[in-house]
Amino acid sequence: MKFQTFLNILDRIREEAPEAMSKRYRPEASDLEKVNQARARAFIHLYLKVMFGITEFHDRERTITDGSGDGGIDGYYIDTDTKTIYLLQSKFRTSQENFEGKEISVEEILAMDVNRILEGEAADEAGNEYNGKIKQLQREVSSLPDVARYSYKIAILANLTGIVAAKIRQLTGGYPAEIFDFAKTYRRLVFPVLTGTYFTASDIVIPVDLSTKTAGSKISYNVKTKYGDCEITVLFVPTLEIGRIMDKYRNTILQYNPRSYLDLEGQSVNIAIRDTILNSATNEFALFNNGITMLSEETNINEKIGQKNKAQLRIKNPQIINGGQTSFTLSRIYRDHLTNAETLFQDKEVLLKIITLMGTESANSRLHLIDEISNATNKQTPVINADKFANESIHIELQHRVFERYGLLYERKRGEFSDGVKDGYVEQRAVIERNHFWRLLYSANGKINRGFQKKLFQRNEFADILPATDESLDRLSLGVRIFDYLRRGMKPNARIEKDIYGKVFVYIELFGGNNVQPDGATIESNLGELQRKWDEFLQAQSSKPGAASWMYIDKETGQAKRRFSAQKYFRGHSFEKDLTAYFASHAHTAV
Repeated sequence: MKFQTFLNILDRIREEAPEAMSKRYRPEASDLEKVNQARARAFIHLYLKVMFGITEFHDRERTITDGSGDGGIDGYYIDTDTKTIYLLQSKFRTSQENFEGKEISVEEILAMDVNRILEGEAADEAGNEYNGKIKQLQREVSSLPDVARYSYKIAILANLTGIVAAKIRQLTGGYPAEIFDFAKTYRRLVFPVLTGTYFTASDIVIPVDLSTKTAGSKISYNVKTKYGDCEITVLFVPTLEIGRIMDKYRNTILQYNPRSYLDLEGQSVNIAIRDTILNSATNEFALFNNGITMLSEETNINEKIGQKNKAQLRIKNPQIINGGQTSFTLSRIYRDHLTNAETLFQDKEVLLKIITLMGTESANSRLHLIDEISNATNKQTPVINADKFANESIHIELQHRVFERYGLLYERKRGEFSDGVKDGYVEQRAVIERNHFWRLLYSANGKINRGFQKKLFQRNEFADILPATDESLDRLSLGVRIFDYLRRGMKPNARIEKDIYGKVFVYIELFGGNNVQPDGATIESNLGELQRKWDEFLQAQSSKPGAASWMYIDKETGQAKRRFSAQKYFRGHSFEKDLTAYFASHAHTAV
């Protein structure tokens, strides 16, 4: 699943290519060689997008050097903030087996002419001239005003094991290298794209229009709290700039927000935000919206920027703790209307409250203060306990563990995979809603009643199953697949009773040994055998004294009689005990 998701992302990146590049990026699907070449190039796009936040296709494309005469360098990025020049080499593999198992050769690394290129040579040692993109790299490096302050780093997008860092430096000409093997690619490139957390904002700058602000650009107020000193800055800023910022940084600046984006469907607040922007030519938005609350480590406003009635607001390490839905909705509108965004957002502003944490005593104090501010300010869309618990380390660690091991998408935080679904990287059905996740984890391991306790996630009490063992997670992974098969044919909104989760447990007991992931045909065959044994189990339970039953009147005799009620039985507490005891003696009789 992880590799297929990886390919989905590459294919979506290929679709971003402009029409002039369609031949290179969108060849006929039947031409697998050219499709794989396009995916190899999209792999470099993915790295540039995630690691450096380059969201526009043409901006990434201009720094991809891959091709004849590339001197072994497939792409580059000049980071003027950290004063680092990144040089890339990428090896895309066309199958999951090769992507996760095949390694880059030492000869391929040695083929990187890093020193020759950086020394300004026009050709390699064999006299082959470097291509235009490599010469562009040389020009850009040579034109840096403070190039002496820059360092160089090699990024190798390929598997490379058993070679120590010192040896890699020798292979790259003395430069440090970071290896993005298959595991790091899944963890650092694929998963962040699905959750919209791939590029962290350090400093953001927002232009401010002073022409409508009769009392100055802002109001500032110093506040003393039991955790330390804060400064509150309040001003109106352009909705266009909030949309741009969120489009670039997405969920990375919602780290302390109890929710990620809750999509427009069924969310009246988000729909109202969208309608106010799209259907109004004036600034009603400033009246109707409650505004955005943002945390900052340092906040500055400069009104002397050489432009009349203009100022700049700078925020260091921003985090939105209230108004995330507003911000994300603005970003969706911005992305959907790139060609006319300036006109659409013109003269529409939103209230921004910035809380600058100036002197909190410790990291723990800081988190307590953030939590209290978040609880107090999140009133526009209700926040339930489950939202508050979603950012705890046990859920973050478990989420990464099940993705890296099985490719499962545990939605610990509502809406966090919204970007991945919207962009077509994954289907909504691949996202496991958090309550369903815990029901499956418990049920797959024989604790069906526990999984059906009310408000399970909101109570956040999982000591009886955490820390999860590899075996318990193996059972979960198989259980996810089996549940999907068992749900087929049911109505989308049909109530899921305990029996479906019970059948998940029984399937694993009967056929789930050795963590084998069966194909569809095997599952279908096993489900037939499962149903037969399930019917035998129910027959055995129905004949027990005191079995769950319901009263009915016999039409022929008029007498009151009792009949075994499977539905009533499933909802009782004895169901789990009977099921686990019965199938303990029938386990591992796979067909």
